[in-house]
Amino acid sequence: MAHPSSLQPLPPVVLLLLLQLPVLLGAGDSLPTEGRLTNSCIQARRKCQANPTCNAAYQHLESCIYNTSTSSPSEEPSVPAACLEATQQLKNSSLMGCTCHRRMKNQATCLDIYWTVHPAHRLGDYELDVSPYEDTVTSKPWKMNLGKLNMLKPDSDLCLKFAMLCTLNDKCDRLRKAYGEACSGPRCQRQVCLGQLRTFFEKAAESHAQGLLLCPCAPADRSCGERRRNTIAPSCALPGAAPNCLELRRSCFSDPLCRSRLVDFQTHCHPMDILGTCATEQSRCLRAYMGLIGTAMTPNFVSNLNASVALSCTCRGSGNLQEECEQLEGAFSHNPCLMEAIAAKMRFHNHLFSQDWADSTFSVMERQDKNPALRPQPWVSSLFSCTLTLILLLRL
Repeated sequence: MAHPSSLQPLPPVVLLLLLQLPVLLGAGDSLPTEGRLTNSCIQARRKCQANPTCNAAYQHLESCIYNTSTSSPSEEPSVPAACLEATQQLKNSSLMGCTCHRRMKNQATCLDIYWTVHPAHRLGDYELDVSPYEDTVTSKPWKMNLGKLNMLKPDSDLCLKFAMLCTLNDKCDRLRKAYGEACSGPRCQRQVCLGQLRTFFEKAAESHAQGLLLCPCAPADRSCGERRRNTIAPSCALPGAAPNCLELRRSCFSDPLCRSRLVDFQTHCHPMDILGTCATEQSRCLRAYMGLIGTAMTPNFVSNLNASVALSCTCRGSGNLQEECEQLEGAFSHNPCLMEAIAAKMRFHNHLFSQDWADSTFSVMERQDKNPALRPQPWVSSLFSCTLTLILLLRL
């Protein structure tokens, strides 16, 4: 009688692959720590503290930034020679190239360090050309179980479907309820509401957040458009009376986080020439745009009838700064890079629901090959290769 063969120990290479799989599978979910950034400002500050010359220059620059921020807005900012010298001493340190991440722990501390060595006001000029955030892609490709939507009518609008997908996900549902409660009611406190909105768009899976905010609606479907516009709870998150856009920007610049999000948006979402060539690809533009939600510069859809977006501000009363104000306003309402990025994401969401889920995995991959904007992140191919190798080895 044949005895069942005893289980053989796994070869070392298989054990190694098994250890690597959780890392690959979790590549887009864990919050980045300062150690995973190329040059975190927190790490750079620690290095600077170990060098007496660098540390003294940084501390002196901190006092310079404080004096500049507390001066009267009507005064022309004066930069003492000692402050200019401190800036020069830091130019060769790692602080000058340090970055932060929107989902990192201690983000506020990191941004404070960044803006100490990269002040928003440099001799009175705005510095809006380099983002403080590391330019990396850390999220997973789009992944949701559309089969859970069988309870809805087939002709339900897509914004309702994405809302249901969020409800069926514990984390998304919890975060959405938190900002829904904070942003509703007659006694809503705007700052609390904005804080909960930021938490949602920072911690919810990007696919859920983008699905809720960038769901496509038929032109005549007002209820769908209203659901999409109310994702940002306009009754509380946005100012009741529209301020001047330049005043809104000044308010934003007084907060390191808002200033950082605005700079990130300008870095990744502006056309570089008259032909409308965009600075970076659409995914980075969308990420930067959504990063502004929950700040003083929170944008939103302007109506329930279309996908046009704008800031909640006006350029009335701008005087001789009218042109500057209109440029700021137009960076949202007439930005071809942002408009096309939003439209492309809405088309992608529409394609996902245009067929049965049974074969959508393969068809989505096929569309991604034809459209670079829909391609998954680079780690997916490594995961596939690793999994295939593991399967083959286990069959030996």
